Amino acid sequence: MPSLTFLGAARTVTGSKHLLEVNDRRVLVDCGLFQGLKELRQRNWQPLPVPADSIHAVVLTHAHIDHCGFLPRLFAEGYRGRVFCTPGTADLCKIVLPDAGRIAEEDAREANRQGYSKHSPALPLFTEADAYRVLANLQLVGFDRPVPVTDGVTVRFVNSGHLLGSAFALLGLDVDGGREVVFSGDIGRYGRPVLPDPLPLSTADTLVVESTYGDRVHEPDNDGEALAQVVSETINRGGKVIIPAFAIGRVEEVIYWLKKLEDAGRIPVVPVFLDSPMALEALKQYSQRANELDPDITSARGQVSAFMTKRFQTITTPRQSAELAGSRLPAIIVSSSGMATGGRVLSHLKAALPNPRNTVLFTGFQAAGTRGRKLLEGEREIKIHGAMVQVNAQVAQIHSMSAHADADELMRWLEGFSRPPKLTCVVHGEPDAADAFAGRIRDELRWSVVVPDYLQALELP
Repeated sequence: MPSLTFLGAARTVTGSKHLLEVNDRRVLVDCGLFQGLKELRQRNWQPLPVPADSIHAVVLTHAHIDHCGFLPRLFAEGYRGRVFCTPGTADLCKIVLPDAGRIAEEDAREANRQGYSKHSPALPLFTEADAYRVLANLQLVGFDRPVPVTDGVTVRFVNSGHLLGSAFALLGLDVDGGREVVFSGDIGRYGRPVLPDPLPLSTADTLVVESTYGDRVHEPDNDGEALAQVVSETINRGGKVIIPAFAIGRVEEVIYWLKKLEDAGRIPVVPVFLDSPMALEALKQYSQRANELDPDITSARGQVSAFMTKRFQTITTPRQSAELAGSRLPAIIVSSSGMATGGRVLSHLKAALPNPRNTVLFTGFQAAGTRGRKLLEGEREIKIHGAMVQVNAQVAQIHSMSAHADADELMRWLEGFSRPPKLTCVVHGEPDAADAFAGRIRDELRWSVVVPDYLQALELP
């Protein structure tokens, strides 16, 4: 019997790894890092629960770090097979993975220099060189083109509208006359700028579906009114707006809205700094793949024309970043990481949080245990680079920019199926969200549904 073992994203929103076993073949769908709570992050340092060299293929749904970031560790443990993904996902992985390795090395050096790590010496989870070794094994697969990934298993990718290159992975199994297992990855939203709507699917024998926002509905964006209010109020009192944003995906929408509001005269014209080399590279990829984006943001020539405000500036060097963090001039700073777990945004937060004129604005989901979640929960001191920092700045959050479908949008996508899957597995959600979404599927659709636990194995009907 084919089986699924949940090696991550089980009752948590990070660490996506789903092991599909059919006949004598093993396929790992997604290979992400755990983030947030220490008990989850410690799993990143542990060997995969199955030998890496026993896996025959890896399939990626998209390039966010919680779906691809464990790949360098997997190769370090002995995996040498191919990683199947869309061209857009490959382009972003070539940015994301080396950058993550570089940041890990920088963080380890800083911890050793300042002595704030409990480990001596502090080591990176993986290095930039480790990340580059992965890239040669990326196997590009276009949308809607079934290809074999190993004996008796094919994959077809369908655009999920969550991120450039993001896809639903439809795995066909050559068993019992044929079965289809669908992995949603992360599901995008309807009627949003930058990315197209998630495409509908009609059938699946087994469905593995995300539930990040399975217990809530996003607030309406009101044409950017919430963002305009935060920016205007902060600039008017002489402060900075610090926006921690996911370098891949979220930055593009944040800048899109800032330009739209500035063009309409709804926010002051102030410097907008993008302090994330990775996000800058991602912007280039979005521009080069304009045909995969929402038509509303492209010009008549098919070029992206919606990402540059009047005083838009990119920060490229660490020295420029440090000077910007020390500046007290009113400005908007967009920097990564989106959950404030690492990267250049930490220096901006360290400088900005003590000043009540400033605002820290989160525009995406904040996992339990991250600095972002702690700030939103009202903690008055936050540890950054080994030192406690007073929180006097305003802290705000806008849910309307989320790239994840909310509960109603998830249900809308599920309702597109022409027949119920024999089994639906709800993953990639914190326990309350996953349980609430599973209950809604049972009550409204009458489907057979389970919320799997970490390392739980299920035989597929």
